Amino acid sequence: MPANMTFENLEAAVAAGEIDTVLTCVPDMQGRLMGKRFHAEHFVNSAHEETHGCNYLLATDMDMYTVPGYKATSWKTGYGDYVHKPDLATLRRVPWLPGTAMVMCDVLDHHTHEEVPHAPRTVLKRQIARARELGYEPMFATELEFFLFERTFNELCDDGYTNLQTVGRHNLDYAIMGTTKEEDVLRAIRNGLHGAGVPVENSKGEAEIGQEEINVRYSDALDTADNHSIVKNGCKEIAHLHGRSVTFMAKYATDRAGSSSHVHQSLWKDGKPAFLDESAEHGMSKIMRHYVAGLLEHASEVTYFLAPYVNSYKRFCVGMFAPTKAVWSTDNRTAGYRVCGADTKGVRVECRVGGADLNPYLAMAAQLAAGLDGMERELELEPELTGDMYSAEGIREVPKTLRAAAEAMQGSEMLRAAFGDEVIDHYHHAAQWEISEQDRVVTDWDLKRGFERA
Repeated sequence: MPANMTFENLEAAVAAGEIDTVLTCVPDMQGRLMGKRFHAEHFVNSAHEETHGCNYLLATDMDMYTVPGYKATSWKTGYGDYVHKPDLATLRRVPWLPGTAMVMCDVLDHHTHEEVPHAPRTVLKRQIARARELGYEPMFATELEFFLFERTFNELCDDGYTNLQTVGRHNLDYAIMGTTKEEDVLRAIRNGLHGAGVPVENSKGEAEIGQEEINVRYSDALDTADNHSIVKNGCKEIAHLHGRSVTFMAKYATDRAGSSSHVHQSLWKDGKPAFLDESAEHGMSKIMRHYVAGLLEHASEVTYFLAPYVNSYKRFCVGMFAPTKAVWSTDNRTAGYRVCGADTKGVRVECRVGGADLNPYLAMAAQLAAGLDGMERELELEPELTGDMYSAEGIREVPKTLRAAAEAMQGSEMLRAAFGDEVIDHYHHAAQWEISEQDRVVTDWDLKRGFERA
């Protein structure tokens, strides 16, 4: 599904004085949008061909710290440039910013103009190409949950992220009257994203106090990943413009449920759903059964790309709708992998492991790699499990820590074959840095627990 502007549309809008700014955006390792604000006239005259940005954008942590030890770039190599190549098929207006359009960019090596292997968009595009070589088009959708707060980002930062009062005061899951109190922001989000060419389906109150969910129509994998990043960026910007703030942390408070990003996935062939066989149990074709078998066999190996931070693993709590077991079941929200739309053309698998903090490009690439491996090896799908997976014993578990997930990712022959050694080593280094930072930092919990009693 394309964005809502052609280059010719942009040229006309610039000539008419409707657009004066163009944002060039690359997703970084965290899935955030990084880039430049161009005067629109310069963009249409020149920068639409390419622009440049420091290669440290794919070698920093959440704080934008220049992490040492990456092979791809370092102080030793001088932190040179990468090319940011606009993908003009992604041009769109940004309705919540006056006179502004945006475009997603691919990241290319400055000297060879080859796509940088560890750039998130590249990682996903290579798995899409692999699926297409087999004759399939990967179709995805992501559901995003977040919390909406009364005060601005700056106010909360200045107060040390204390007094985190959500706009909602009680559970507003599916509630119409309750979410009316938040409608000034959520309506602006729905309409703003729709105006940016993102096919928003709905928003709703979620199952925790102050929690929201926004759903976007399924699309091809790359478009879905782009839309996901634009949705997160748009929600933050629109909340800011309304004097509010949001968080996509996997778990922002000990006594609150976390925020997820469920990943729905299927394959299509010749314009028809390849996962559907009306004569099979649950309508699951052999291709779908092999694909899901691959997801399960490699579930631990791909968890890092679904839960990339120390905080991510604090979301996996019994009874809070985040899975703890990497098994499959039909229409069962306690399983890590849930088959939805059974016996219909919409039959698909929903990965419930990922948090709202995931990078969509990497998460979908890892899911695709695992599923395609299951198809290529014709893996047999294990029996369906039913009932309460939280209380079930002796079955495959979601890794409990980032350290465990990083080790599984680092040792994965499947991921190394699919992504390449340098990509896996790059992201393993990112995980090791995140772990080392957590290991050394004294937290509020440490102080409260030990200051007097130790």
